[in-house]
Amino acid sequence: MRNTARWATTLGLTAAAVCVPLSGAAQAAGGAAPSALYAPSALVLTVGHGDSAMTVTPERAVTLTCAPGPSGTHPAADAACAEMNRLGGDLAALTMREGVFCTKQYDPVLVTVDGVWRGQRVSYERIFSNECVMNAHGSSVFAF
Repeated sequence: MRNTARWATTLGLTAAAVCVPLSGAAQAAGGAAPSALYAPSALVLTVGHGDSAMTVTPERAVTLTCAPGPSGTHPAADAACAEMNRLGGDLAALTMREGVFCTKQYDPVLVTVDGVWRGQRVSYERIFSNECVMNAHGSSVFAF
């Protein structure tokens, strides 16, 4: 049941993140054709403690929309979009920053990212050994 609730929440937040910016642009245009088209980039990011997506209950969730401009509920949307652009949307390319030292305490943190990046479906899931390790990867993307 938890997995069903997680997917329902993710689907609802993704739909809102994609549709709200698009509907606002349509209303602003006042019926005229938009001046520029762009591929949508809207993501839902969740974080929870545990080591299995089937059993983890998301503790925090945010939306991140990067096209046409940074927005959403992510507290550092500008920086997160800049980092996502630098990575080309490939979250697997995130590496641990040099000079960061973390304890070897095992307190797993599960991060999920679902949505659309430049018109392409994105589904990312990663388990970090603890929050320090998670924060050392993707300093702005996972900072919520």
